Amino acid sequence: MRLHVNIALVAALAFVVGAEKDGLAAGNAAAGKQKALMCQTCHGLDGKAKIPEAPNLAGQSEVYLVKALNDYRSGARKNDMMSLVAPTLKDNDIDDLAAYYSAIEVTVGPPPK
Repeated sequence: MRLHVNIALVAALAFVVGAEKDGLAAGNAAAGKQKALMCQTCHGLDGKAKIPEAPNLAGQSEVYLVKALNDYRSGARKNDMMSLVAPTLKDNDIDDLAAYYSAIEVTVGPPPK
C-alpha cells in the first residue's frame, strides 16, 4: 500500500513539473513584463517586493502564480490590494504575468558572516 501512495505522489509531482515545462500554464513573458507595470508598486518590476506586506514573485513557479492569481480573482484567496487588482485580470493576463515572474532568475547564497 505504501508503495502505491509513493508512486501516486511521484506521478502527481511529475505531472505538475511536466505541465509547467510543457506550457500548460504557458503565457508570454514579454507581454507579462509589460503587464507587470501595474504590479511594480508592491512586487517590483524585478519581482522583488517593494513593501514588507508583498511577497517576492521572482522565480516563483509559473503554475503556483497562475493558481494564486486565479484564487485572488475568484475570492478564494483574500488580500485587500489583490482583491482590487485580480478581478481586472483576464486569463491571458494571468498566464503572461506568471510566465514573466517565473522566468526571472533568482540566486541565493549564505548570509553574510
